Formats: sequence, structure tokens, C-alpha cells
Amino acid sequence: MPGILLDTLRGFVAEKRPVWLMRQAGRYLPEYRALRAEKGGFLPLVYDSKAASEITLQPIRRFGFDGAILFSDILIVPHALGQDLQFLAGEGPHLSPRLVDAALSSLQPAPQHFEPVWETVRLTRAALPAGVTMLGFIGSPWTVATYMVAGEGSKDHHVARAMAYRDPEAFREIIDAIVESSITYLSGQIDAGAEAVQLFDSWAGSLAPKQFQRWVVEPTARIVFAIRERHPDVPIIGFPKGSGAKLPAYVRETGVDAVGVDETVDPRWIHRELPQDMPVQGNLDPLLLISGGPQLEDAARDVLDAFRGRPHVFNLGHGIDKSTPIAHVERLLDIVRGEG
Repeated sequence: MPGILLDTLRGFVAEKRPVWLMRQAGRYLPEYRALRAEKGGFLPLVYDSKAASEITLQPIRRFGFDGAILFSDILIVPHALGQDLQFLAGEGPHLSPRLVDAALSSLQPAPQHFEPVWETVRLTRAALPAGVTMLGFIGSPWTVATYMVAGEGSKDHHVARAMAYRDPEAFREIIDAIVESSITYLSGQIDAGAEAVQLFDSWAGSLAPKQFQRWVVEPTARIVFAIRERHPDVPIIGFPKGSGAKLPAYVRETGVDAVGVDETVDPRWIHRELPQDMPVQGNLDPLLLISGGPQLEDAARDVLDAFRGRPHVFNLGHGIDKSTPIAHVERLLDIVRGEG
């Protein structure tokens, strides 16, 4: 039986707002920290299907969210394409060889890295309470490419942006490889039990308009088209963080079923600009969830009010921070579930 989140992503206006939070399974939870201390580093957790399923389920048990987002990482695709992937303490992810220095053709694909993630989806879907939607995800091609080219994250993604201008054909090869691998990976998640999926384009906001069209909109549209051909009933959420005024065009041209909006977007503006039946997800500032108090409560009510009358999934403008107090999450849920 579909839950309230799945119904909303299909365009129904529910009596109550469904709610889940990006990065809801993670370091702000003591049960996650305990399991990570027992099991070791981040990547071994991702590839331990039983542990990853347990982490995916932890926030469902504690908070009763309407969706369970797969515990994994957007860089599984580069790992499967043949780059070495490490998560170094205090430094974040590192990929080698960097594709600014090495040819894509030099990589030896390793698609077996998808298998444990698919098993995580299977295990989690089987264990979820009735009505809780299983959410899969990928990183969108532009965001994944920024890591593959530079070998690590950066503030302005200048290495990838410069390569896309300097050698667009080589950059197109990288994007094409990510698109094809992402389709396989995401389709496998759906076959394993994902009921809806999200495309995270966390660094979409760093591109100029023509580059945004070329490296965000067009590759995303290809993934959406392929997934819809294979799985026509599975809603696809696009989340092009930082895209601002380009959001309406992104929605029209990619064909996503729902759009996630970050905290920099005026919710009333996006409510006016998008078709009334278009599901929207967002967009509380994650920093408000850290600060708590009246500001959190007022902002949460404002988001609820701004999207009243349209299909709306309450969420943050990006991922929940590791320092977020659990009591603040509980207070947020009281407000959302009580509609103010």
C-alpha cells in the first residue's frame, strides 16, 4: 500500500505533509556513531549491506519519517567506473587517478561495487514499516564529474569547470560514462525495491547558464528518460542545489516528477513559478535545525504555509548537519505533523 510520501510524489495533496530529511541517517545519531565505531570507516559501512540497511532504518525507528533514504554515497558510480575511492579522516573523499590528469579510457570498470548497495535496498525494503517509502538515489552527472576530474571536493569546482571549457569533448566523455553507469545503478536500486529516487546535483549552482544547460539539464534529462522507460511508475526527484532562477527551466526540460529546492529559494516564488500540481520538496535551512527555538518554529511554519495547496514534501534545503540536536528534530516533526 503506497504511503503518504509516495502519493505526494505522484501529485496528490495529502491531508498531512510527508517528511524526510536529507542525510537523516548519519552522524547526528548516537546509534549511527556507535555502529560506525564498531564497524570502522565510512566506505566499509556502505559496502556492508546489513550495516548499511541498519543505518538506513535507524532514523525510521527513532523519528518515524515517511521515507527511508538509502545509506550510501554519490561516489559509488566513480568507484564502479574504475577510480580508486578513499574517505580520509578530516579530508573527505579522494578519487584517483584524477581525470584532469588521466584519460577515462585508462580506468578499469568495477561494476561489482553496485551489488552490495542493491542488497542494502533489498534488506531495507523488506524491513520497512508499511507506508514508509524506500528512497534510492544517485549523484547527478555534473556533481559526480566535479569529483572525478579534481579527485576531491572543492569550493568552486574550478578544475572541472575549466576542463569543461578547455576540452569539452573529453569532459563530454566523462559525463556520458557517468550517465550510462548511473542508469544501470539507479535501475538496479529500483529493481531491488526503491519506490522513488532522487538525483542529487549538489554543485549545480556553480555553473553559468549555458554550461548549466549542457552539463546539468541535458544529462539529467537522459537519465530521467531512461529510468522512466524502464520504471514508468517510479517518481524521480531532481535536486539541483543552487540553481535559483534556473529551477523552472530545469523542471520543464529534465522531466523530473518532483523538484527539491534549497534554502536560498523563496518558497513563495517557486510556488508561483511551477505548475500547481508539480510536487515540491524542501526547503528549511539546515542551520535553523541546529539553532532551534522560535526561529526554527517560525521558519518551518512559513515553509508549510508557502506550499499549502500543492503536493509538498517537507525537507531541508540540504543535508542535516552532524551537530544537529535530536531534540530540535523532534520539535520540527511536531510542527510539521501538527501543521503548525
